Amino acid sequence: MMKILCIGACSIASLYYAQTYPASAIPENLKKNADVVVRKDFTTIQINKIDDIKYQYNRAITVLTKDGDEKAVVNIAYEKGDQISDVKVIVYDESGKKIKSCSKSDFGDFANNSQGVFYSDDRFLSLTYTPVQYPYTIEYSYQISDENTIFIPDFTPFLSTNTSVEEKQFKIINKSGIDLRTKIYPSKYNYTSVIENNNGTEKVYTYKNVPAIDEINLLPQPEKILPKVSFSLAKFNLEGKQGNLTTWSDFGSWYYKSILQPVSVSTPTIKAEIAGLNLQGSTEEKVKKIYQYMQAKTRYIAVALGIGGWQPMTPDEVDKKGYGDCKGLTNYMRTLLNEAGIPSYYSVINSSRSDISFDPDFPKMGGNHAILMVPTEKGNIWLENTSQQIAFNHLSYSTTDRNVLSIKKDGIELINTPISSAEKNREKQILKVKLNEDNSLTGIGEFTYTGSQYDYNMGFASLSPKEKNEAIKKQLDVLNCEKIEMKNFVNDRDNASATYNVDFKANNYSKNAGSSVIFRAVPIFTNSIYKTEENRELPFEIGQSFEDEYEINFTIPNSFKIEEVPNDVNLISEFGTYKLNFVKNGSELKVSRKIRVNKGVFPKEKYNDYMNFRKKTISNDNSKILITKI
Repeated sequence: MMKILCIGACSIASLYYAQTYPASAIPENLKKNADVVVRKDFTTIQINKIDDIKYQYNRAITVLTKDGDEKAVVNIAYEKGDQISDVKVIVYDESGKKIKSCSKSDFGDFANNSQGVFYSDDRFLSLTYTPVQYPYTIEYSYQISDENTIFIPDFTPFLSTNTSVEEKQFKIINKSGIDLRTKIYPSKYNYTSVIENNNGTEKVYTYKNVPAIDEINLLPQPEKILPKVSFSLAKFNLEGKQGNLTTWSDFGSWYYKSILQPVSVSTPTIKAEIAGLNLQGSTEEKVKKIYQYMQAKTRYIAVALGIGGWQPMTPDEVDKKGYGDCKGLTNYMRTLLNEAGIPSYYSVINSSRSDISFDPDFPKMGGNHAILMVPTEKGNIWLENTSQQIAFNHLSYSTTDRNVLSIKKDGIELINTPISSAEKNREKQILKVKLNEDNSLTGIGEFTYTGSQYDYNMGFASLSPKEKNEAIKKQLDVLNCEKIEMKNFVNDRDNASATYNVDFKANNYSKNAGSSVIFRAVPIFTNSIYKTEENRELPFEIGQSFEDEYEINFTIPNSFKIEEVPNDVNLISEFGTYKLNFVKNGSELKVSRKIRVNKGVFPKEKYNDYMNFRKKTISNDNSKILITKI
């Protein structure tokens, strides 16, 4: 786990504490969509030598609304050995008048143990101010010294929505004599730009007057919209282990020798366990047997110990204790495969809802998750090692469509994870339903999910029967079910699919119209609201491709006949396709529906086109069928 520094603005404290921050001085364009306005955010980083780096921060934030309180909490993250000094906090009222001051002694000191974190070297100082009125401003500064020089943070305007910036500056002073590489990544959407001043050993980067990004529908992660500057020392230190970061190859060799090799030692017990599995068949069959053995034996608990939180637990620890984090479990699985004579590669990845890849041309320490890649004659096998339920050779939506740093003895290879195509992310739904004269609908359904839709349904696996029924009733709330029961839930861990059956009765499905009855063509449909925007200012992201295929078999009462059905529909757009077909057969009606949606980041000018496409799909799902008394 990478140590995350709470970055604030930094300069000479006496100069900035002589200032005040009246809210009236904030430009109107920076108040729009903002819960907080960053008035000044200055960071100075001084690299003295390979194992000596100092950070100095000074930040002033004006909180406009209650929703911004959380962003004004002063958190100072640190690890054992870090030296924190010159901690100062001042609170100002709306006019810029000082109303409170605090020092380091006013902070609480906490273990950085989020839920599920069992062991951690990470800690943080925290100070929360309880406001009596809005707006108010918090200004704080501190210094921190560290021996680890591998983690130089990126410089971005902000990391969260509803935050605007008056001025943010990042100064980096390199006195170490070590080459410092930098790279500017401009905003693809011209949202803002960084000002660069380079003066030999001192580099200064600045953002000014950056408006807030509102939390709007289908918003890409800010990282995909904003510019950033990345930094990387050619030589670095991590907990006494020094290495070279000039190329991915150099970095990978260091990573293998310093991080993985020391904790990749097998034991007689592990050797005996693999021998006891009596492995036979193809490489894929052997890997699957070992993987499912590992899943049954272990569970996930986050552990942030080792070299800067990056070194895994030893295989012996995981084997004896039966738990580990992504690093420990991945390295344990790698060791089990080694004992079976099957090579595999520990792989570091950026796990997030948006696909974020490493830059092949800019080697830099990064990533927040570890998985395993197993090369075979039939292609790569990918193993997510933190779940006891997930299928073999299946990566979730948070790890597909991006690259990994695959760590090998002679370096790093950047390898792409599988593409999460619409054909893979499927829902298959077969309903057999009976329309009753009291306007209710009774039926049975068969549901099958693969790909990312398999991921979304994995939550059912750990629920009791009662909890499953409650969850499926909530999920299918458009049906207004009087009763519903989920049956036969199966997590097919060999083929990465989830299947189940549902029995249900829904009231008020149809409506009387004289001697006729009207009901909608598709019983289960999305009830999302798709609104167009006249002044869309940002691109939009469809996070996952998917394909839904429904087959609905209606049986109508014997005393009725099918009078009218809608025309067949076939919609085609750059965002996907939609088909709806009707086939009558006496008192039965078969409705076939298929929708495919393509993932991607699209320009703002096309937002309303997508909204209109989805509006049409919902409108057709709601198209009406008319039956009349015989």
